[in-house]
Amino acid sequence: MSASVITVETRDNTSQNLIIQRPTTGLSLQGRIRVPGDKSISHRALMLGALASGETTIKGLLLGEDPCSTASCFQAMGAEISELNTELVTVKGIGLGNLQEPMDVLNAGNSGTTIRLMLGLLASHPGRFFTVTGDNSLRSRPMSRVVKPLQEMGAQIWGRKGNSLAPLAVQGTSLKPIHYNSPIASAQVKSCILLAGLLTEGKTTVTEPALSRDHSERMLKAFGAELTVDPETNSVTVTGSSQLHGQTVIVPGDISSAAFWLVAGAIVPNSELTIENVGVNPTRTGILEALEMMGADIKQENERTVAGEPVADLRVRSSHLKSCTIAGDIIPRLIDEIPILAVAAAFAEGTTVIRDAEELRVKESDRIAVMAHQLNKMGAKVTELPDGMEITGGNPLSGAEVDSYTDHRIAMSLAIAALNASDATHIQRAEAAAVSYPEFVATLQQVCHS
Repeated sequence: MSASVITVETRDNTSQNLIIQRPTTGLSLQGRIRVPGDKSISHRALMLGALASGETTIKGLLLGEDPCSTASCFQAMGAEISELNTELVTVKGIGLGNLQEPMDVLNAGNSGTTIRLMLGLLASHPGRFFTVTGDNSLRSRPMSRVVKPLQEMGAQIWGRKGNSLAPLAVQGTSLKPIHYNSPIASAQVKSCILLAGLLTEGKTTVTEPALSRDHSERMLKAFGAELTVDPETNSVTVTGSSQLHGQTVIVPGDISSAAFWLVAGAIVPNSELTIENVGVNPTRTGILEALEMMGADIKQENERTVAGEPVADLRVRSSHLKSCTIAGDIIPRLIDEIPILAVAAAFAEGTTVIRDAEELRVKESDRIAVMAHQLNKMGAKVTELPDGMEITGGNPLSGAEVDSYTDHRIAMSLAIAALNASDATHIQRAEAAAVSYPEFVATLQQVCHS
């Protein structure tokens, strides 16, 4: 592809403006690619490696900003973590219950997973004091969803707006086990309570209204935690005070990152892409089911199991998409993919309805409002709902000035939409993609053929 089709302008040494202009001769996407390591698994491998006795090795770690935040926080509390890279990271754990009181404020950056999961560990370390904060976006995101159940366990946590916003101060103490009926299906809430339960005498149980991603359960078992799962009631129970032992973790490709190429391959005519080594954990494959409902041509190939996680290569070919309704129990299994699904819906025949996704309003941005506004700027027909969107497809998109709102998934979703738009699309603050996918623009340039 010629350099003029995808251009990156750097402003003020940090802010990037990504310009995408489809050639008048047309565009197709071709090739075999690999996406970054799964962000959820990368976070948990670093955390459990730090808590375990012995050495943990991690292969395929995501090199995004969020896992870097997790690593720096646990280094500040005594874990020895080698320089982060995708080949091999070594974590020398300090043993369960041995996190040290840090000299300074712990900074979770932009990572909701880091701060929410870590709070369960900090609260359950008696006699130690911790303060944790994040960037502007993270300091505006709700923490009460984990603070309240931790307080039910006896945690001492203080913060802004009734202990619901960071910065948060935590005085570690001995917690008591609870059975928590979570009002939302959230892997972060579930994982926070399970991690607190590791250091709590007795059995701590979390019951969810629907199944959320289960990476924590799989990895806790692999590290030696005493954990039981009841799929009939969506309940997980951890028994406290069992020791964790260092493991070898192989991180598969992140299906949330693969989702951008699945949609791109489906909507850009005459395209065929193969995304290799993608994690296809059943609690994460809602994106595949939704695209299948829309008529996308996606095949799973070379299916296998790697370190307890199911993995496959995903081949996508361009196809004629149709509208569908995305709601109910599938939502927790594709919550992060809804921005790119909105792009798919803009090119599908009919009106796609997305409901039960109010969680999107408290992500890195209000993803419902931002995606609706930005796609409408490009000529799409998107109506906001309190808990989702209605998207009438088939309206030709044209280039426009759009903004990522410093949200990585918004930035990449708008870039995929721009591939099928006439005229140039200018995506402001596109550097946000680096949070989860530092090589996104390079990969985009690699697969585009005019």
